[in-house]
Amino acid sequence: MAEPLTHELKAPDGRTLVAREVGAPDGPAIVAQHGTPGSGYAGRADVESAEERGLRLITYDRAGYGGSSPDPGRSVAAAAADVGAVLDALGVERFATYGVSGGGPHALACAALLPDRCAAAATVAGIGPADAPDLDFIAGMGEGNIAEYGVAFEGREPLTEYVAADAEGLLSVESEQLVDAMRPHLSDIDAAALTGELAEFLLSKMKAGLAPGIDGWVDDDLAFVEPWGFDLDSIRVPVLVWQGRQDNMVPPEHGVWLKAHVPGAEGDVFPDEGHLTLSVNRIGDVHAWLLHKLVNAA
Repeated sequence: MAEPLTHELKAPDGRTLVAREVGAPDGPAIVAQHGTPGSGYAGRADVESAEERGLRLITYDRAGYGGSSPDPGRSVAAAAADVGAVLDALGVERFATYGVSGGGPHALACAALLPDRCAAAATVAGIGPADAPDLDFIAGMGEGNIAEYGVAFEGREPLTEYVAADAEGLLSVESEQLVDAMRPHLSDIDAAALTGELAEFLLSKMKAGLAPGIDGWVDDDLAFVEPWGFDLDSIRVPVLVWQGRQDNMVPPEHGVWLKAHVPGAEGDVFPDEGHLTLSVNRIGDVHAWLLHKLVNAA
C-alpha cells in the first residue's frame, strides 16, 4: 500500500488538524471518521477498496488525537466544522463520509450540519446517543465499556483518571497481547479476529492517536454521554446504519435505534459479525454505497 499523503492544516480557531489521503487524488471524496481511541490512519481494507473504486479517501486525527490539537469540551457536532476546514484546505466541495464505532456519531454530525456538502453518511458499529429516553445506552455492552462509560457519566476528572490507566495498559502491550488487554470489551468473534495484521494495525493506530496524551479519548467519551449538539431528525441526506449482532462494544440495539430515528435511514444487523469484523469485512460495501449516493446526488 502507498504511504498516505499527509497534510498539517489550520482550523479557523487556529488549532492544528492533521489529515491524510490515499487512493485517487482526483476521485470522489469520502471522509473516514476513526474510532475511540484512534487516529486517522486507514487500514488495508479501506485503502484497497479506495484504490479499487477510484476514491479519494480522506482521514484525519480528531481533535486531541495524534497531530491534531485538543478542543476541550467539544461536542460531537464540533467534528463537522473540523471536517469542513479539512475539505476547504484540500479543495473539496462535495463528499460522503462514514464512521466506525466512535466515528459513527461524527459522520452523522456531518450529515446533519453540512447538508449542502455531505451527500451521504454511514455509521458502522456506531454508538447511539446516551440521552435518548428510549435507548438503554449501557445494556448489552461488555464489562469494559460498562465501566468506562459509567465513569464518563461522573465527569471529566474521574474519567481522566480512568482513561489514563487504561491507556497506560494499552501502550505497554505488544500486538500479540492486545486481545488479552481488550478482552473485557470483546465478543468471542472479535477476540478470535484480533490477531496478526489486524492486531498490529489496531494497536499502531491507537498508539499514534494517544502519542500526545489522552485528551482525544477523554473528550470523545464526554461528548458521547452529553447531548451531541444536533438533531438526528434534521438529517435529510441518505444514511446507512450497519451493526453486528456479535458486538459487545456497541450492542446491535444502538444500530436498530439509529435506523429508526434517522429519517429514511437504510441499514441492517448482521448476525455473524462483531464490532471489529464488521468494519473489516464489509467496508468495501460501505464505500460502494457511499460512492453510489455521492455520484448520483443532485
